[in-house]
Amino acid sequence: MSNLMIDVDNLTKEFKSHSSRSGLKGAFRDLLTRNYTVHQAVDSISLKIKPGEMVGYIGENGAGKSTTIKMLTGILTPTAGNVRINGMNPHKERERFVKTIGVVFGQRSQLWWDIAVQESFRLLKKVYNVSDEDYKSHMGLVIEALDIAPLLDKPVRKLSLGQRMRCELAAALIHNPPLLFLDEPTIGLDVLVKLKIREFLKELNDRYQTTVVLTTHDLTDIEALCERVIMLDEGKIIYDGALSQLKTSWGEGKQIQFHFTSPKTREELLETTGSELVVWEPSENANSWTANVTNDEEVISVLIKDVVADHKILDLKLLETSTEEIIRNIYEEGVIHG
Repeated sequence: MSNLMIDVDNLTKEFKSHSSRSGLKGAFRDLLTRNYTVHQAVDSISLKIKPGEMVGYIGENGAGKSTTIKMLTGILTPTAGNVRINGMNPHKERERFVKTIGVVFGQRSQLWWDIAVQESFRLLKKVYNVSDEDYKSHMGLVIEALDIAPLLDKPVRKLSLGQRMRCELAAALIHNPPLLFLDEPTIGLDVLVKLKIREFLKELNDRYQTTVVLTTHDLTDIEALCERVIMLDEGKIIYDGALSQLKTSWGEGKQIQFHFTSPKTREELLETTGSELVVWEPSENANSWTANVTNDEEVISVLIKDVVADHKILDLKLLETSTEEIIRNIYEEGVIHG
């Protein structure tokens, strides 16, 4: 038996849609024979995820992220390819399979709108056949960590978006699944709620080694939770690897902000660093300058050492290109990373 939580090979999903002909003549022809166009939402992707990994699955709108998640959870049937989740086929072993996964779709609810949150929890407890003892011990921790005890008696329709999403996450974990799919779980939430959810997911992963697959447009979620990122473009995987490696490979250098004790000129700074190593940019404050350098540890170390040796400084700050900016540049330049 494979030791992989997710094992996907050449997964493909095609959607067929009707294409209308123009004009009255075309309309009559459509009555007899229809034209169809085929859109390949997911194009022969392969990926392997081990138990306990937290993986970010990212891409632009229409890249195929949600379609992939729906196939992995058994909602959609693939056009081609093989899927094994925790040793099971999601489509052929449906009843046994759903007991091993939790799913949260940011824009869909699994809670009943007009009844209290705890009543929804009790219904889901029955659906998943969770014992009273397991429910009490596990959900006690979940409810406390997500701070939803004051919400249990409220109908779902009276909850704010942030409150509802915390309850949705708790509902997906009633049966303590080893695998959790999160599709835009923090969409529209304020910063404090996002932080609470991130902290909870880290604790869940530490305590139970829960495997988490996270799709989101909020890259701060990815940076906070995931060491590995899979990037999708037009249905194909264009990057699968460490988030740190993505930054190293595609970050366009670093910036170092120096705040000196007295005003400096570009000529003074170039005498220290030379024109080939660094590009200096002034700020509105003549005491502050920013050095633009290549993403090389040795170059950065030498630069800081030389500047500190020649000039008195009050402060310095090392800035990296943000993950969001790196990913935007990759898509804009059309770079395919194998």
